[in-house]
Amino acid sequence: MLTAYNYELHRDGMLYFAMGDFPATGYISTPPLIGIVSFLIRHTAGYSIFAIKLVPALLGAASLVTIGFLVREMGGRLLAVFIAGMAYLTSVAFLRSNALFQPVSFDEFFWLLTSYLFIRMINRNDEQLWPWLGFVIGIGFLAKYSIVFLVVAWGMSLLLSPYRKMLWSKQLLLGIMIGLAIILPNLIWQYEHDWPVVHHMVELQRTQLVNVTLSGFLSAQLLFHFASLWVWIAGLLVLLIARNERKFRPIAVTFLMVLLILILSRGKSYYTLGAYPMLFAGGGYVMEKYLTGKWRWINFALPVVSVLLLIPILPLAMPVLPMNKMATYCQSVTKVIGPGIITWEDGKVHKIPQDYADMTGWSELAKLTAKAYHQLTPVQQANCHIYAENYGEAGAVHFYGHAYDLPEPISFDDSYLLWAPDSLGSGAFIYINDEVGDIDKLFNTYREIGEIDDVNFRENGLKVFLCTDPKPGAQSFYAAKADELKSMYRR
Repeated sequence: MLTAYNYELHRDGMLYFAMGDFPATGYISTPPLIGIVSFLIRHTAGYSIFAIKLVPALLGAASLVTIGFLVREMGGRLLAVFIAGMAYLTSVAFLRSNALFQPVSFDEFFWLLTSYLFIRMINRNDEQLWPWLGFVIGIGFLAKYSIVFLVVAWGMSLLLSPYRKMLWSKQLLLGIMIGLAIILPNLIWQYEHDWPVVHHMVELQRTQLVNVTLSGFLSAQLLFHFASLWVWIAGLLVLLIARNERKFRPIAVTFLMVLLILILSRGKSYYTLGAYPMLFAGGGYVMEKYLTGKWRWINFALPVVSVLLLIPILPLAMPVLPMNKMATYCQSVTKVIGPGIITWEDGKVHKIPQDYADMTGWSELAKLTAKAYHQLTPVQQANCHIYAENYGEAGAVHFYGHAYDLPEPISFDDSYLLWAPDSLGSGAFIYINDEVGDIDKLFNTYREIGEIDDVNFRENGLKVFLCTDPKPGAQSFYAAKADELKSMYRR
């Protein structure tokens, strides 16, 4: 509530919000759940930044409550709940992810809820929970496909434990049927569009995952929850090694399986985040159980230390500093903890974290686009198209441009490609890119309206062009390009 308006919406958040205007059972880069949530926001709160950012905050709160239930399921009492909850609350990674309207916050919650049900099933020897697991995993799949990693890890963990007999339960078959029924519409959509998730993963592997290194992956695991490192490490080691904690050993084994799967598949470091809350719960449980007597004071001292450690790194978790002070702050912090926090997906070191560079410049872009649009006559405006080179620019025109009555943007990036018209009329054209591109070949008249001047903006120097008087062949050029790109998603 205190930071909702400090920075603009993230480029990804604007894409996901736009999905609310195009309800479907699937999208190119994500399953449909976030689009459904966006539809509900759009038709209740409208274009509300607060409502959009409230959703991941509520998911974080729900995760905190679920951690408490998990601790109690393991036999922990109030002190254990407090330790585990403070570990979650002081995690830089969870504070950051629960401040962004992205599938990751949904994914983390469903990973935790799935793990809670697995642990409850083991603890109570209750195979009747398989249908509930099928339901939760099905919804989690519609949030983010990566929940498959967790399901595989839990399956391997059960196979290696005395609880393997639960895998032959008839209730498991019912759970699988429930899960398949939930995800079937999305699978059909994927099939009909020639499996966009595969295209997306191939592109991700080519442009981003190629920059993932083992050292960077492992060091990130330590930095994500630096302020409460001892809680999850205590949970991991004690549950893995202690003979009298064999009942909950699958928690530690599942976590290690998740790490192994993601290392082998070269997944991004933050893909592991959903596996940590169960270790927080395990850490709270073992610390309360074993740090007793003269050692009991540690259980109260360490959460205080966690808060004290969080305070100086809080700007890395939430947008509490003004944007123009982040670069100076990051320069100081990286001298202590290294450049990992400002290393972007391109593998290069920049001035501020990538997420923050994606949360500025968008409202200025909308203003420049509106400036171009309102230079047209009403007749020209009625036939005007706005083209953005990527989904971030298109999302900014969609979200911030509604205040200026701008038409829906067109882009060939991500799911905007599926929403783009197959052909265009011969009206005016507003082009958003960092260069002229092909517009000099397609229009007789074009001029630059302005460019973004924001050193913190990831696309600083982005330009807006107003194009009129299209040349012969401009419409056919667009139609051919649209057909070529859309053909990738046709069977």
